[in-house]
Amino acid sequence: MINKRKVILITDGDEYARRVVEIVAKEIGGRCISMSWGNPTILSGQAIVKLIKKTPNDPVLVMFDDSGIVGEGAGETAMRYVANHEDIEVLGIIAVASRARHEEWTKVDVSIDRDGKLTGNGVDKFGAEEFEPGKITGDTVYCIDQLHAPIVVGIGDIGKMSKKDDYVKGAPITKLAVELILERSGHNDERKKARNDPDS
Repeated sequence: MINKRKVILITDGDEYARRVVEIVAKEIGGRCISMSWGNPTILSGQAIVKLIKKTPNDPVLVMFDDSGIVGEGAGETAMRYVANHEDIEVLGIIAVASRARHEEWTKVDVSIDRDGKLTGNGVDKFGAEEFEPGKITGDTVYCIDQLHAPIVVGIGDIGKMSKKDDYVKGAPITKLAVELILERSGHNDERKKARNDPDS
């Protein structure tokens, strides 16, 4: 039986996001598919899956970006392919808010504001809490509801949020979102068990 690769999907792929995701992946002992960055996403879903399979360990953080394209753009097409691939287990999705021109939105299970506070409401691109519960607006969120991820975490614009998620500061908001997904998915417990019992 093939061990499925454990992946976190992130709906942002600009230069700020790349720097942040690389740092966070290193800090949690995971891997980042650096080649998945782009605004919009350039790599196909097939190419991204091949890169995921080449990484030495999990979790694998992957970026997707539509750059404001109406409906399902290249980033979401690639994300859908990766999420539905038989060799991939999606631990969760980080849904990134933006000032989307076409008001695409998705449901989220929880959001993290720019001060690191968990909320049942959505947040805007600056990481400020909004008044609408369980919903954020973004430009690469069109198909998230159809992917049935175990958890969807909403955050503001990665690496920004009024400088509170700056990569120089260790990107604390993005890191918290990743850690929340790892905790809720049980992945941290699996890693502890593997360390204590290498033959399990």
